[in-house]
Amino acid sequence: MNTAMLIVTTASVEQTRAVAAAVCALCEPGDLVLLVGELGAGKTAFAQGFGRALGVRETITSPTFTLARQYDGRLRLHHLDVYRLEQIGETLDLDLPELLDGDTVTLIEWGDAIVPVLPPDYLEICLTFGDGDDDRVMELRPVGPRWGRREAALERALGSVSESDPSC
Repeated sequence: MNTAMLIVTTASVEQTRAVAAAVCALCEPGDLVLLVGELGAGKTAFAQGFGRALGVRETITSPTFTLARQYDGRLRLHHLDVYRLEQIGETLDLDLPELLDGDTVTLIEWGDAIVPVLPPDYLEICLTFGDGDDDRVMELRPVGPRWGRREAALERALGSVSESDPSC
């Protein structure tokens, strides 16, 4: 079930983090969020805002060289970066089914690279550069029934971020 794409623009890192917090507020245990975009497009900034909204107190950094980090908040956050994986088969080492089990939410940077081995239910967030240095365009695409049933709530949450900060 592929549903409509939602688009939101931001003009600063803090606004990107605010969008992440709005998305986080809708997360449920077992959710999977894919972060897609070029280097420097804001995937880690999004993860930082998401973690902050979960109540994570540690500094969230990109797990590019470690592949995965875990943080504790209201839900345990698994933050993965699959940029350095050379073959899709290497994802077996990540034990994704176990990561998605329990009171957890999983963010995967460069997640589009491993879609064939992922469950068919996730939220894909594609971050691209906007016109200004800090401008970002985020395209959010719910895939599958879990995120599909939250599409209207997601749209409202993103709208409330834009209303509270008109430059979003």
